[in-house]
Amino acid sequence: MNKFEQLGLNESLLLAVKDLGFENPSEVQEKAIPLLLEEDTDLVALAQTGTGKTAAFGFPLIQKIDAANRNTQALVLSPTRELCLQITNELRNYSKYEKGINVVAVYGGASITEQAREVKRGAQIIVATPGRMQDMINRGLVNITQIDYCVLDEADEMLNMGFYDDIVSILSDTPEEKNTWLFSATMPAEVARIAKKFMESPQEITVGTKNSGSATVSHEFYLVQARDRYEALKRLADANPDIFSVVFCRTKRDTQHVAEKLIEDGYNAAALHGDLSQAQRDSVMKSFRGRQIQMLVATDVAARGIDVDNITHVVNYQLPDEIETYNHRSGRTGRAGRLGTSIVIATKSEIRKIHAIEKIIKQQFEEKTIPSGIEICEIQLLHLANKIKDTEVDHEIDNYLPAIMGVLEGLSKDELIKKMVSVEFNRFINYYKKTRDLSVQAGDKKEGREPREFNGSAVRYFVNIGSRDDFDWMSLKDFLRDTLDLGKEDVYKVDVKEGFSFFNTDPEHTDKVMDILNNITLEGRRINVEISKNDGGGRRDHNNRHGDRDRGFKKDFGFKKDGFKKDGFKKDGFKSDRGAGFGGKRRSDTFADRAPRRSEGFGDQSRPRRSRKD
Repeated sequence: MNKFEQLGLNESLLLAVKDLGFENPSEVQEKAIPLLLEEDTDLVALAQTGTGKTAAFGFPLIQKIDAANRNTQALVLSPTRELCLQITNELRNYSKYEKGINVVAVYGGASITEQAREVKRGAQIIVATPGRMQDMINRGLVNITQIDYCVLDEADEMLNMGFYDDIVSILSDTPEEKNTWLFSATMPAEVARIAKKFMESPQEITVGTKNSGSATVSHEFYLVQARDRYEALKRLADANPDIFSVVFCRTKRDTQHVAEKLIEDGYNAAALHGDLSQAQRDSVMKSFRGRQIQMLVATDVAARGIDVDNITHVVNYQLPDEIETYNHRSGRTGRAGRLGTSIVIATKSEIRKIHAIEKIIKQQFEEKTIPSGIEICEIQLLHLANKIKDTEVDHEIDNYLPAIMGVLEGLSKDELIKKMVSVEFNRFINYYKKTRDLSVQAGDKKEGREPREFNGSAVRYFVNIGSRDDFDWMSLKDFLRDTLDLGKEDVYKVDVKEGFSFFNTDPEHTDKVMDILNNITLEGRRINVEISKNDGGGRRDHNNRHGDRDRGFKKDFGFKKDGFKKDGFKKDGFKSDRGAGFGGKRRSDTFADRAPRRSEGFGDQSRPRRSRKD
């Protein structure tokens, strides 16, 4: 039995639920829907972004609307055009089997005359942004003096964007006897003031803890010098080949500058800020939703209403001025039950603000170090190997195999693998072999928290399980600690990728790690652990055999110990030598959309790339 059937919804709404594939209501839906259906009450619902708030108010709203009455009966206010359109589309989907219900979107950047015409034809529900709604009221183009329901969605975001006066003015134009439903992620003073002024004895629903962070989001910070922020951002992107992220900056100028530099360096990136025209904004968001853009660099205001469920990372290139804004940022990832990561690139002076955020979200940040060049090369190499292994063969290639075999004739299997992988691997190694360490140690006195020193005494391991096995860094760390019977601080620096992961222990635990993990299986698949000596010591396999100690990777790849020197790097070296890299982050055009360029080798062709028509 579908659990939505237990909430009191009409049959027509249950049919829409079935079409949408909803099975189990979220916590906020389970609490709000029966309450709003059974009672005529004001409501304050506190829940994080991405918890299903639209359905929580949308289904009760539609069930209570009188479809036979063409007058406006409900107003939904939302902070941005994108969210306004999204709510409108969802309400239309919910009401598809309810005959006669009309939902109209009212927002800036479109013809106000056409919107007024749609409202006049009969709109029982208006979904609007505050600025455009106030404009239409002032012009006498809309009448909300007789509405029965008013919904304030993402109320804290609307107030953060400076809409307090507009909201007060709009609510003053509505009848006192209406029901007001306020949905918000946090409860700052201005939201509380709105609730007190315009609501009467509201019921309150809280999902999680007030102002707390989502349990599906892990929080990390990396300490760097201020001048190294951009280089740190690039390394974090390279260390996460499948990254699909929003990168937050404080100002429009910084947003544009960072996006332009990323594009120049070959990443699929774009800027989203207030100086863009509506057409430009729509184009950027279309490309981002289609994953043609992997790194969307945005200001807080411009990012309001972004609703993309599969964002893997939120990157705080700069921390926000208002601490509560961090909660909105991190809420862009870890949505719809998925796991996500919120990253802060911080300087020492921002440690105090990180601790303040921890108190508000009631979650602790994990301090991590910026990956070294050799770590990134290893991650990218294994990522490429996994991509090759998982690639489905299109047998159209059979027509070309005789010619290809002729070119490659005489190469052994080992030589062929080395040459094929080196086409891509050489790009990263040529760039990173001259780069320096970017990490900064926070020091031993950090308001009660003792930092873990990641020095040469730690042992780093490679293990063949990752996010595809439903692990994130927290759950993998717990799994390793429980399996190995180690203490809370004995497993650290856990980095989880799609098909593999890395972690550290102190040297005294090495034998236990190798003996236990290499003799167990996970869902029928044998776990394999190897020691990854990033200081040039070679990797040791599960039989305790060492590779060539003059090589950082296995002997087959010919990686010399002295290949990496800490003597700085050329600023423009990455642009010309790196190209597409392992991650396929190259900007493409014309023929590159159909086949890899000769100089770009075997990039990740599964990733969407922008073409000129986009």
